[in-house]
Amino acid sequence: MNLEQARFNMVEQQIRPWEVLDSDVLDLLYVVRREEFVPADFRALAFSDIEIPLGDAERMWAPKIEARVLQAIGAKKHERALEVGTGSGYFAGLLAHCVQHVTSVEINSRLKTFGEQNLQRQGIENVSVELGDAAQGWSAHAPYDIIVLTGSIPMLPQALLAQLKPEGRLFAIIGDAPVMEARLVTCVAQGGHRSINLFETSFPPLRNAVQPKRFCF
Repeated sequence: MNLEQARFNMVEQQIRPWEVLDSDVLDLLYVVRREEFVPADFRALAFSDIEIPLGDAERMWAPKIEARVLQAIGAKKHERALEVGTGSGYFAGLLAHCVQHVTSVEINSRLKTFGEQNLQRQGIENVSVELGDAAQGWSAHAPYDIIVLTGSIPMLPQALLAQLKPEGRLFAIIGDAPVMEARLVTCVAQGGHRSINLFETSFPPLRNAVQPKRFCF
């Protein structure tokens, strides 16, 4: 398998057509080597337009989702980010090249170790991987310029919004299967937020996500 040709095809055939045109984002996909983050059994599928299984019912985002989210949040070098759900560590690795520091919190101890080791092997030093439940944020290092949830949630808890700095951005996949909205929320003032829906998708839920009240008949 020609890895560089496969990487080029991923960028040109999957990611550019999905409205990812930011040259910094596209260049970064050649720098952070996705094949080094996927489980060994799926290495040949590292550049495919699929959600690669990580075990324990967890999956990686498809490459076009990773790139689209990175473009949408508009990360800057002086910023600090929170990632909820480390998974393979790949998205944290992408984000680390764009910001000053990433705190990535993973509830699954096996995936915490997997993601952390992947990042270490790639020499990415500005990511701290912590074990815990960050479904309602991670107050230890709040507030953040960027918050990214890598699992879906049925509703956006106020606790997460409260951990955004002014002008901070939060990305989450919100709703119930089979159709969810990928949403970017920007803190425009103290207690004020602006939201835009980026695209429709569906993705497994974040463990312990806050649930809305359901009507019982």
